[in-house]
Amino acid sequence: MVTPAIENIVKCYPESEIVLYGSYLATEIFQAHPQVKEIITDESRKTGSRYFTLYKTARKLGKFDILLSFRSSFSTKFFSFFVDARKKCIYRKEKGMVKHQVVRYNDFVNRCFGINAEPKALTLYLSNEIAVKRTDRKYAGINPGASYGSAKRWYPEKFADVAVALSRTYDIIIFGGPGETDIAGDIEKRLCAAGVENYVNLAGKTSIAELMGKIASLDLFITGDSGPMHVAAAFGIPTVALFGPTKDTETSQWKNPKGVIVKKEMACAPCMKRTCPLGHHACMREIGADEVLKAVSTIVDLDYDSSIKHRVI
Repeated sequence: MVTPAIENIVKCYPESEIVLYGSYLATEIFQAHPQVKEIITDESRKTGSRYFTLYKTARKLGKFDILLSFRSSFSTKFFSFFVDARKKCIYRKEKGMVKHQVVRYNDFVNRCFGINAEPKALTLYLSNEIAVKRTDRKYAGINPGASYGSAKRWYPEKFADVAVALSRTYDIIIFGGPGETDIAGDIEKRLCAAGVENYVNLAGKTSIAELMGKIASLDLFITGDSGPMHVAAAFGIPTVALFGPTKDTETSQWKNPKGVIVKKEMACAPCMKRTCPLGHHACMREIGADEVLKAVSTIVDLDYDSSIKHRVI
C-alpha cells in the first residue's frame, strides 16, 4: 500500500536512488524496482542485542538526502535517529479520521516533500526472470492465509466449497506462506475427496517474486485481507476479498476495478483483534460459500446457480 507514495517520490525525483531497510516480507516485493539501489533486510530481532544491531546498521548505511520511515514504533525511531540524513520524516497515523492506508502513506510523503500528488494505482515490478504466463487455461487462486491472526481467516472447508465449484471453469492454485501449509493442506484434502484433480498446492513453495508472478497470471483470486490481496490489486486481477475483523475502508484493495468485498455487517465488527474476543468468530463464520460464488459472478463470466449447493464433506 506504500507503492503509490513511492512512485510519487520517483515521479518528482526521477534520478533518485532508493535504499530500503525493513523486514524480508516488506522489502522483497521491491527487488525489481528500477529506482531501488539496495535492499537491506532487518535481522536485528535474530541477534542477542537488537538495539545495538540497529545502531551498527544505521551507522554503516552512509549519507542520505532524506530518510522516510513508514512506521512509527520505538525501534524505528531509534534506528532513524542514528541514520545520517539531512532530513528525516517519521510517519504518524492521523487519529479520528477514516482514510485508506494508501492515502495516509501518500499524505505523509506529500507533507515530507512539500508536494501535492494524488495516489495512483498500486505498482509492482516483476523481474525479467519471472514471466507472466498466459495460456488457454483459466486459473483461479485460493489464498486462505492471513498473517495478522486467526480472526482474519475464513474456513478451509468453505474455501474448498468455492474451489470445487470453480474447478469446472478454472484450474485451481492454492497459495500460502510457510506458516500456512496446514490450512492449504486441509483444502487440498477436501478437493481430493471431491474428485477434483485440476489443482496445484503452492503453499510454502514459492519465493515472493514467484508468488507475484503467479498471482499476476491469474484470471480470478479468492482471498482474505492479506498481502497477496494487494499484490492482486497491483496487477488488476479480478478479486473477491473476504473481510471480517479488519477495516475494509482502510485496507481493502486500492483502485482495483475488478475487486469486490464480501463481509457481514455486525455490531462487533470490525474489532481489529487478532483472535475473536467474543469467541464466536461470526464475522467470518457467517460468510457462506454461495455468497462468495455470487460475488465472483459479478466480476467474471461464471455460470452460477445459487440453487445448487457445492458443499464438500
